[in-house]
Formats: sequence, C-alpha cells, structure tokens
Amino acid sequence: MDRLAGADLEVGPTVLPPSLRARLGPVAVLAALVVCVLGVLYAGHGEPGGVDRWLVDPTADSVRPPWRRVALAMDFLGEPAGAATLIVAVVTGCLLLRRPRAAVLVVAGAAMTVGTATLLKHLVGRTIHGDGNLSYPSGHTAFFTGLALVVALLATGRFGLGKAAGTTLVLGAALVAGAAMGWAQVALGAHYPTDVLGGWCTALAVVPATAWLVDRMADPLRQERR
Repeated sequence: MDRLAGADLEVGPTVLPPSLRARLGPVAVLAALVVCVLGVLYAGHGEPGGVDRWLVDPTADSVRPPWRRVALAMDFLGEPAGAATLIVAVVTGCLLLRRPRAAVLVVAGAAMTVGTATLLKHLVGRTIHGDGNLSYPSGHTAFFTGLALVVALLATGRFGLGKAAGTTLVLGAALVAGAAMGWAQVALGAHYPTDVLGGWCTALAVVPATAWLVDRMADPLRQERR
C-alpha cells in the first residue's frame, strides 16, 4: 500500500477527468474545425470581414478610461511577462497541492496552445494594421482561455465533479476567460473579433488533447513504479 501511495504521489492522478473525456472530445474536434474554416476564409486578408464589421469596428482604438486601463491590464496577462507570472503561480499551486502531473499540464498546455496559435498565424497570414502584424488566431485569447481550461480541469478532478458539473465548469471557465481577453484585444484594436474566436477555439482544441497526452505518457510511469 505504501508503494502504491508513493507512486500516486510521484506521478499524480489523471489531469483529464474520465468523466469528461467523452464530452470534451467532440468539443475539441468541433473547435478545431472552426479554427480551420476561419483560417481558410481569412487567409491572406488584411481587412475585417463581414462578421467583424457587424460586431464592432475592430480597428478603432476607442475604449476610454477606466475601461481602457482594464483592457490594458487584461492584455498584459497575455504578454510574456504576465503569462509567465500566471504560469509560475499556477505551477506553484500544483506543486504545493502535490500534483506534479498537473504542473506538467500547466506548462505543456500553455506551450502547446501558444505554439499552435503562432504556427497558425504564419500559415494563415491574416494581418491587422499592416503587413507585419499577423492576427489570426489571437494568441492572447488562446493562452488565457487555455490556462483557464487547465485550471478548470484540475478543479474538476480535485473535487470529483460529475459529468454535468465538470462540463459546466470547464466550458464556463473557457467562455469567461475567452470573453474577457477577447474583449480586451478587440477594444484595443489588436485583433478582429474572428481572430478572438479563432484563439478561443484553438485553446478548446489543444488543451484537452494535451491533457490526454500527458495522461498517456504518465500512466506507464505509474505502472512501472507499482
């Protein structure tokens, strides 16, 4: 029994709760499809599309204080310094809770989400405010949504939430985080609304897949230690 407990402590419980696997799989596939469709529609474009114009003028930096300060604060959380601070804080929390596998997911999830968004930017080639500003998908939105997804997945496993409660928490966290960062990006004129949608869907597609991969890689280690 001591050896089993030691193995669980070293590797940690699964980061993709079994109760959510069947539900998040289709969500991830649908999100990936949305990312691809939007990428094809706006490939090489340098102007807002019809949906963007219908929602808001995405090139107008018109937000005023105090909301401008709120938008800038949100934007900072997606910048390298702000993102690194968030990651270190969440990883520290995972380690204090003795969840090393969760700490791995935090780092891997952020890296995979941002890496995928960066790759897509170069593949799609959509720009805003000039040729040098690649915009699709929004990396800020992808990162912040992805981190919220990771935290929600860990909370679901930690508190043993069922399918309904766990799904609500995970998708709700993704929606709130994506809406908050997406608003900031559009309000500051950094992205088109469809860039934000693409970033949000990128996180929804990448994070569950990354969590599954982390579990697949860690489970054999647990078996070996037993």
